[in-house]
Amino acid sequence: MSRRKQTGPASHGKRTDVGYGRPPREHQFKPGQSGNKGGRPKGSKNEATIINELLNRKISIRYNGRVRRISALEGILTRFVDDALKGKDKSAAFLLNRKQQAESSEPPAAPQLDIDDRKVLDAYAQQLREQFKKQGDSE
Repeated sequence: MSRRKQTGPASHGKRTDVGYGRPPREHQFKPGQSGNKGGRPKGSKNEATIINELLNRKISIRYNGRVRRISALEGILTRFVDDALKGKDKSAAFLLNRKQQAESSEPPAAPQLDIDDRKVLDAYAQQLREQFKKQGDSE
């Protein structure tokens, strides 16, 4: 965006930087002043926080004749399991998809090293220790 010289009687040959996103100096916010005076109140929660709190709250359910306190999320998933076992395909598909997503998001297990690889790494670690020890002694 190019800056233009303002022409006319009010300009007196001065260059102004007024335009979209650049209000005149007298209308700019002063240091320490905000354009949103009320702002977001402290302690207000966003949607994700509210959902997490609702799903983590404890509820009482009767299961096999006993009262259990479980999270709302666990209760919902239990209901899906019960529906899936009754033959509801949508519940079964939902649960299997969630299971697959949960397993794919887990970090892969560290591969197990065989004895030869472990020996090579131990030897390399020993060389590094000796090298750092020599550098520490020379300083």
